[in-house]
Amino acid sequence: MANDEVHKPVNTGRRRFLTATTAVVGAVGAGFAAVPFIKSWNPSARARLAGAPVTADISALQEGQRLILEWRGQPIWIVKRSKAILEALPTLDSRLRDPLSQNADQQPAYVLEANPELRSLKPEISVLVGLCTHLGCSPEMAAEIRPEPFDPEWKGGYFCPCHKSRFDMAGRVFQGVPAPTNLVVPPHHYADDNTIVVGVDPQGA
Repeated sequence: MANDEVHKPVNTGRRRFLTATTAVVGAVGAGFAAVPFIKSWNPSARARLAGAPVTADISALQEGQRLILEWRGQPIWIVKRSKAILEALPTLDSRLRDPLSQNADQQPAYVLEANPELRSLKPEISVLVGLCTHLGCSPEMAAEIRPEPFDPEWKGGYFCPCHKSRFDMAGRVFQGVPAPTNLVVPPHHYADDNTIVVGVDPQGA
């Protein structure tokens, strides 16, 4: 993205549009395709706003793909991370504000039990609320490991063009950006190997 676009004043109307239009996915980079929004699996809009859980089948989700759901009026990103991305995440700790996710408000405790750097129940599957923790913009996914104009040492992640906040592929925030905290991990669990339920903790959690 050109620098003159990055430094434009925040367009609040655009921000609201991006937040509301949660079923639209922008695929970034070659090979990063979007998975259609599965409306038939989800409750009504009124029920979603009230906090009803939403369910998704991730059996067809491929590496680098992102599925977007809506829960409580928020976009929920479900991303299948590649082995290369998983290997890169621990190398970023020194550049991050909260690498071990010690801010308890940003995720349920059970998602940190296996590995705080991954912030997920399954290593390859990331589940995040897709809203920047600065002013609620919707960051762009730049999932490829390659130099980017905003970071020549980019290892994949999310970039918010409104104020240049950056997050890695676990939703952890970089140092020196406006966003104060990591992206939120919503309560969720797996009903089976291929079915995620967002909005409900695992049994016994």
